[in-house]
Amino acid sequence: MRILFVSDNFPPERNAPATRVHEHACYWVKWGHEVTVLTCVPNFPEGKVYSGYRNRWRQEEWIDGIRVVRVKTFITANEGTLLRTLDYLSFMASAFIAGAFLPKPDVVIATSPQFFAAVAGCGLSGLLGRPYLLEVRDLWPASIAAVGALKESFLLRLLERVELFLYRKASAIVVVTNAFKEDLERRGVPPGKIAVVINGVDLPRYAPRPRDPELEAKLDLAGRFVVGYVGTHGMAHALEKVLDVAGRMREAAGIRFLFVGGGAEKAKLVEEAERRGLTNVTFLPPQPKERMPEIWSLCDVALVHLKNSPAFASVIPSKIFEAMGMGLPIVIASPKGEAGGIVEGDGAGIWVPPEDPSALEGAVLRLKDDSALYERCAAGSLAAAPRYSRERKAEEMIRVVERIGKRG
Repeated sequence: MRILFVSDNFPPERNAPATRVHEHACYWVKWGHEVTVLTCVPNFPEGKVYSGYRNRWRQEEWIDGIRVVRVKTFITANEGTLLRTLDYLSFMASAFIAGAFLPKPDVVIATSPQFFAAVAGCGLSGLLGRPYLLEVRDLWPASIAAVGALKESFLLRLLERVELFLYRKASAIVVVTNAFKEDLERRGVPPGKIAVVINGVDLPRYAPRPRDPELEAKLDLAGRFVVGYVGTHGMAHALEKVLDVAGRMREAAGIRFLFVGGGAEKAKLVEEAERRGLTNVTFLPPQPKERMPEIWSLCDVALVHLKNSPAFASVIPSKIFEAMGMGLPIVIASPKGEAGGIVEGDGAGIWVPPEDPSALEGAVLRLKDDSALYERCAAGSLAAAPRYSRERKAEEMIRVVERIGKRG
């Protein structure tokens, strides 16, 4: 089967969307499918073109058997609503034009967010006369309204209408949480049109391993109990509250908070940690995908942190599954919902209410001081990982792709 996948993010970018698309596509290629990914030049999250690339109108490369077609876009950092919207719109236009001249696929897939990539995929589906699968990784625009990036307005209502139009036009919809499926059903999307394929972890890559001694020494983590936040530092994550916890625990012996990644709030967090004199906080920039197991190995506990908004009760951050692959206990601070249910239900860690420094401090201390609890959570985390293997999730999604491809 020939698959055209429209995605704003793709490796060497390192965020969750890029990883999910790439790892699914790798398995599909292995199983005999032809996959073309239509994307832009790598620049996320700093808005700087990665070394070895140029922002040209069209360029091609092959990554792990996947044909990657990159188009020119307006590039900006992952911050500021107006400039990012221009970035998204430019990708929508460039991807649609470039896609029109690619060999005709059997199925067009588009992933959202970002929202306008889904619009480009829908348009290409109509132009090429091929079925369209919409992958919904976030309820956009609801999620940007939840972080205050877009207020209640005519524009928000217009975007919601476009969102519903995309759902109607899709031959099938893949969502990443059961809560997303319930939300779409409440808004009139037929249940039979929706499949749930939650995120997962590429188990051949992620597995328990000892700390890298050189990196441990470089970061002064030897003998420390490390609470690791690995991922995007964005408006949805309320990480300033984690700094509050670090401030409360500055005298706690041997505890270190490690932040790894980039995002719209990263610079503010670094500045605030320095202003407060938080010597128990270490920041690292985004790391190559190949180094992520090495980075995770530095952590004793994986931290998942979300803003206190009802919109995030339906989110399942992908870092949960990477932590499971590494056999790490998880502390999740989020609105009570599916993600917390997974962590607690699998015996993989502790859920606490979002943006509650006292509760988060208590959970960290419990895992540090109660070795029996720590070992139970670590064992539960590792035992759960195979249920969320990326190969298994790729298989679940390709079944949906093949079903609509046969109809098309």
